[in-house]
Amino acid sequence: MVAGIGTDVGKTVVSAILTLLFEGDYWKPIQCGEEEGSDTARLRQWLGPSKHHVHAPAYCFNLPLSPHHAARLNKTPIDPHAITPPETDKPLIIEGIGGVLVPITAQLLTLDLFATWNCQWIVVSRHYLGSINHTLLTIASLKQRHIPILGLIFNGHPNPDTEAAILEMSQLPLLGRLLPEPNLNQQTLQRYAAQWHPVFIS
Repeated sequence: MVAGIGTDVGKTVVSAILTLLFEGDYWKPIQCGEEEGSDTARLRQWLGPSKHHVHAPAYCFNLPLSPHHAARLNKTPIDPHAITPPETDKPLIIEGIGGVLVPITAQLLTLDLFATWNCQWIVVSRHYLGSINHTLLTIASLKQRHIPILGLIFNGHPNPDTEAAILEMSQLPLLGRLLPEPNLNQQTLQRYAAQWHPVFIS
């Protein structure tokens, strides 16, 4: 499970890299936003279809809103029981939806549902003012539910003070770093997969 400290922190790119690294499949449970340019569409563009299956979301909404809001405007109630990880004989990389406390319904958070799946979690943190707070709150929410966290991936140019504080306070390892890239394509993603391979595959 690739969790982020918020929206637009790099979950999709990290998910693509991990899908390549583990030679696995990809799934985003709920997609909010136009299909063209969506996270699922980008993964289909980046990954070779002969090696990786990009599973369809359980729900798709055109509006870039939280699932509970998009579902209400679309007049399509979300049934949490209909959201189950697809069956595959490959490693499955699941991309979260926004931050970990995004509501699926007015009564259920994404974390409440995703925590019931047998997943190991990775937290993606992007550097900006306030990211230490958001990262540590995300990690605290996961630890409160006894969710196994493999470690952190930082998105952005190195920020030693921020990273040292987060790693020390969370007591989690740094798994990888994603730098700003002018061109995101399969070649770029494969380069990161090769860089991160020694950390994930031992």
